[in-house]
Amino acid sequence: MRINNKYQILLIGIIAILFGSCRKAPTVIPEQGETAFPPNPSGIVKGLYVLNEGNMNMNKASLDYVDLRAGTYRRNIYNQANPEVVKGLGDVGNDIGIYGSKMYVVVNVSNKLEILDVKTAKKIKQIDITNCRYVTFHNGKAYVSAYLGKVGDPNAPNGNISEIDTVSLQVQRKVEVGRQPEEMAIVGEKLYIANSGGYSPPNYERTVSVIDLNSFTESKRIDVAINLDRLKADRYGDLYVTSRGDYYNIPSKLFVIDTKTDQIKKTFDIAASNIWIDDDIAYIYATEWSYIQQKNTITYSMINIKDETLMNKKFITDGTDVQVKIPYGIIVDPLTKDVYVSDAKDYVTPGTLYCFDSSGKKKWSVITGDIPAHFAFVY
Repeated sequence: MRINNKYQILLIGIIAILFGSCRKAPTVIPEQGETAFPPNPSGIVKGLYVLNEGNMNMNKASLDYVDLRAGTYRRNIYNQANPEVVKGLGDVGNDIGIYGSKMYVVVNVSNKLEILDVKTAKKIKQIDITNCRYVTFHNGKAYVSAYLGKVGDPNAPNGNISEIDTVSLQVQRKVEVGRQPEEMAIVGEKLYIANSGGYSPPNYERTVSVIDLNSFTESKRIDVAINLDRLKADRYGDLYVTSRGDYYNIPSKLFVIDTKTDQIKKTFDIAASNIWIDDDIAYIYATEWSYIQQKNTITYSMINIKDETLMNKKFITDGTDVQVKIPYGIIVDPLTKDVYVSDAKDYVTPGTLYCFDSSGKKKWSVITGDIPAHFAFVY
């Protein structure tokens, strides 16, 4: 049977429109939810955002939400809230922070800072920052550290810090720091940054940059140790900064800096991959990789920061630590003292978030996205 030409053209046009529509429609990964623990409707802390890093070059960063009042866990909330963003959150979610009514998500390999509404996770704005790493806040400003240069480039330039006004959402000032700057902390009117130099082993950086926030200039660098990473301030004016070592013969260590003198005041000969400080306790875990042994050594520690002593106890006491393959993130509820620890498992499959009470006993656990790593409480 021969089809009339005008009907044939019409049919081809309809098929083309349908095919084109299907091809252009954004693929939204649907949100998934489940009841994870008993609800607490009167809780002061409303919830906890969980940023999953996702695997590099696989565009799998994702955002989850723990509703602490409802007792539920929601996965992939970014995709659900922003279906028009075809590529989703992006490539490697490296940090998250909440300031006022906005949430700031650092997406490292996608070279961007995403600013979201804290209630809905709806995208407000994107600021492009090359190879950005961490975010912190002070007096109406957000500060973002950035490696600059391409990922892994040993010839990458010194990194920098961008100052962003949290009302206008515009970058106001920038300052150069050391190579491959990582986590930051603010004490008084000084911004401290851990420089790693991680792109050029064995020629690592070994300094903490000190930025005067009024002039936004680097006033000095404090010599500490190679390959610095995490940096947290306590309530006594001290900084705790981790050194990852060289993964061969120089071990990971933890250093304490007195910000009154900007000098090292104490060294803890313990491995430290991540640290969270709450009141007078520092919670530490280490996933220390050795190229010589070709394995990770995992440890958990606690420090009394008031008298700067290593405590003879752990924050996981019920044996659950043997189930955690790769501890990858930690945060402590400042009110309940619950400790949240994430497990990245094998780095390529969904991880697990554990919640422990103040005595170190597991309260609940839930499956997350790939490589759960960074957290922010909602009050």
